[in-house]
Amino acid sequence: MKLSHHSPHLFFRAASVIGVVAFLFGAMSPAHADGGPFVSQTRMRLTVVQWIQSKGQYERWDALGGEYTVSDEGAVLLPFLGSLPVVNRDSASVTGEIARRLQEKIGLVQPPAVTIEILDYPPIYVVGDVTAPGEYKFRPGLTVLQSLAMSGGPFREKSQPQTQSIRFAGELREIDHSILRSAAKLSRLEAEMEGAKEITFDKAPSVDQQYVAGIDNEERVIFQARANALDRQSKALTELRDLLNTEIATLTEKLAGADANIKSVEDQLSSVKGLVEKGLALSSRQLDLERLLTTYRSDKLDLVTAVMRGRQAISETTRNLEGLSDTRRSEVASEAQSERANLDQLKLKREMTQRLLVDDLATRGGAKNRGEELPLTFTVSRRSEGQIKQFEASETTALIPGDVVRIVQHHISEPSSETASDFSSDPETLANRSNQ
Repeated sequence: MKLSHHSPHLFFRAASVIGVVAFLFGAMSPAHADGGPFVSQTRMRLTVVQWIQSKGQYERWDALGGEYTVSDEGAVLLPFLGSLPVVNRDSASVTGEIARRLQEKIGLVQPPAVTIEILDYPPIYVVGDVTAPGEYKFRPGLTVLQSLAMSGGPFREKSQPQTQSIRFAGELREIDHSILRSAAKLSRLEAEMEGAKEITFDKAPSVDQQYVAGIDNEERVIFQARANALDRQSKALTELRDLLNTEIATLTEKLAGADANIKSVEDQLSSVKGLVEKGLALSSRQLDLERLLTTYRSDKLDLVTAVMRGRQAISETTRNLEGLSDTRRSEVASEAQSERANLDQLKLKREMTQRLLVDDLATRGGAKNRGEELPLTFTVSRRSEGQIKQFEASETTALIPGDVVRIVQHHISEPSSETASDFSSDPETLANRSNQ
C-alpha cells in the first residue's frame, strides 16, 4: 500500500497530540484525584497549555504556570488574572474558572487546558494523651484513628521519653529566634520599599537583647550594602549618559567641519570646471576634486550615523536609569510578601509547639495520680471562615488539612486539685518556665 506525502506530517502531529495528552493526564496528582476542596496554605502547581493551530502543536504558558500557595484569605494571586478565591472549591471548578478568565481576557477562540497538581497540604497536629504529639503530614482520607496511630498511640507513662519537655522547649526557643530574624528582615524590606534612610525595627519582647541587637546590626549592614549597590548602578548609568552626550557634541563639531570641507571643495570644483572648459586647467585636476568631494560626503554620512546611534544609546540609558528604582522596588515587594508568609508560618508553629509543651507538662504533672483508664475521647479544632470551631469526633471522623486533633484519656482517679491548678495556669508562663 502506498502512503501519501501527507502521512509523515499527520504522524508527527498525532504523536505531538498524544504526548501532550499524556502530559496533561500525568500532571494530575493522585493527592487531588478525589476532587476535594482547597484549604489555606495548600501548595499547588498550575500548568496551562494551548493548542497553536499555526504550529500544529501544544505550547505551555510558563509565565502563568508555576507553584502557588493558597493564602490565609483563601485565594491565590495569579499573574494577569489577579486574586482567585479557591477555598472550599474543587479542582474542576478552579481550573474551569482560570480557563474561562484567560479566554475572556486574551480573546482566545478556545479556552486553554488548565491542570492543577497538589504538591503539599498543610499538616495536621495531634495533641493530648498520645505517645508522640506533634505535627504530621496530611493525606486525603485521613481519619482520627489514623492520626492516633501516626502519633504513636495512646500515652503510656513508661514509654514517654524523659526529654520530651526539653525538646519542645528547645524547639520553642529556636522558633522565637527565627521569628526575630524574620521580623528584622521584614523591617529592612519595608524600609527599602519606602526609600527610607534608616531602618525602624519593632521592639522585640525578648530578654535576650544582645541577640536582638546582633540581628538588627546584620540587617543594617545588608540595608546599607543594597543601597550602595543601587547608588552605584544609578551613578554608572548617569555617567554613561553624560559620556554619550559629550560624544554627540564632539561628533556635531566634526559634522560642522565636514560641511565646511565639502563647501570648500565644491567651490574649488566649480572654478576648476570653468577653467577646464576654457582649456586653462587639466581635466585630472577636476577628477581629483570630484573624488575628494565624494570622500568628504561619505565621511559626513558616517558622522551622521554615529550621532544617531549615540542618541539611541542615550534613550536606552535613560530608560534603564528611570526603571532602575521601579525594578528594585518590585523585587523588594515580592521578597517582602514571601517573608510575611514565612513569619505567619513561624508564628503558627510557635503556637502549636507551645501548646504541645504545655500539654506535655500537664501530662507529667498528672501522671502519678492516674487510676483506671476510660475510653479515649477525640476533639477536633478546625478553622472555618476565619474562626476556629471545635467539635467532638469519633475514630472514623475524616480530617482536613490544618486540623488539630486533641486526644484525651480519662481516668477514674483525677489529678489532685493542686496539680490541676498548677497546670491550668497561663501557657506562656509554663513555656517560659520550661525554657528556664
